[in-house]
Amino acid sequence: MQYVSLGNTGTKVSRICLGCMSFGNASEWMLELEESKPLFSKAVDLGINFFDTANVYSHGRSEEILGSLIKGQRDQFVIATKVHSRMWEKDPNGEGLSRKHIMHQISASLARLQTDRVDLYQIHRWDYTTPIEETLQALGDIVHSGKSVYIGASSMWSWQFAKSLYLSENMGLPRFVSMQNQYNLCYREEEREMIPLCREEKIALIPWSPLARGFLSGRYKREEGPDSPRYRGDKLLGERFFRKEDFDVLEATQTIAKEKGVTSSQIALAWVLHNPNITSPIIGATKVGHIEEAVEALELKLSGDDVKRLEEPYRLRAPTGFK
Repeated sequence: MQYVSLGNTGTKVSRICLGCMSFGNASEWMLELEESKPLFSKAVDLGINFFDTANVYSHGRSEEILGSLIKGQRDQFVIATKVHSRMWEKDPNGEGLSRKHIMHQISASLARLQTDRVDLYQIHRWDYTTPIEETLQALGDIVHSGKSVYIGASSMWSWQFAKSLYLSENMGLPRFVSMQNQYNLCYREEEREMIPLCREEKIALIPWSPLARGFLSGRYKREEGPDSPRYRGDKLLGERFFRKEDFDVLEATQTIAKEKGVTSSQIALAWVLHNPNITSPIIGATKVGHIEEAVEALELKLSGDDVKRLEEPYRLRAPTGFK
């Protein structure tokens, strides 16, 4: 395993981060505690020390499962969770980034994770109804109280992130050390502003969906159409990754994978890792083999010609994933 600094901090994280959205009980593809144990053990055996979850994943069950898995060895790991999405259906304060919601949710997350602190507390999305100053002050208090070591952010417009960094500096508050944004071969809009901003500000980039919701695994076919059972099972997949150009990218990925004797998923992940600005892509896994494949991708070398062939089919697209 390779380890790198989490942005401009001294904390070292594995170059693969295991996303824990698949830990839970909300649907047939999620794994309860006993089913999650082999995945967690394999990740640890392969050197992964970075785990990402969120309060909203299975309405807290993901955090509970991760908390049980890390119990007794908490200090070995870098644990990240998130706040923003709705947790109480009938409460007007049950979502967002108000001080009230953040303070309640950090306590609830820590209880579920069975720890006194997280290493990275992230805002899951931007809150258009709460002044960002209020959010930053609340997050600063969480850091100063020791409930989180660092704070991070997730998908938003670049101007919003730049404003947050500026205000943190001017208010004398802890700055975001990481950005968790969508980035993969089929979604490269972050290259225009967000990635250059993070590079300039020494912000860690820990992208989600490096395989485009599984699209780049190669199990979807151009001829199936958006009304096929595969696509109906994942509405966002059809909405985000069904353009002609996306299938062109997928086919280029499959061609290079065949040439190198590896999987399409490994080529897609190797491309993300090939970008020197990327810290740790977040992978989702429901099988031990998914983790093994991801770690093996660290050793894959892509030539300049490989990268050119993978990137050439990409076409401009509307930004997505901010909500």
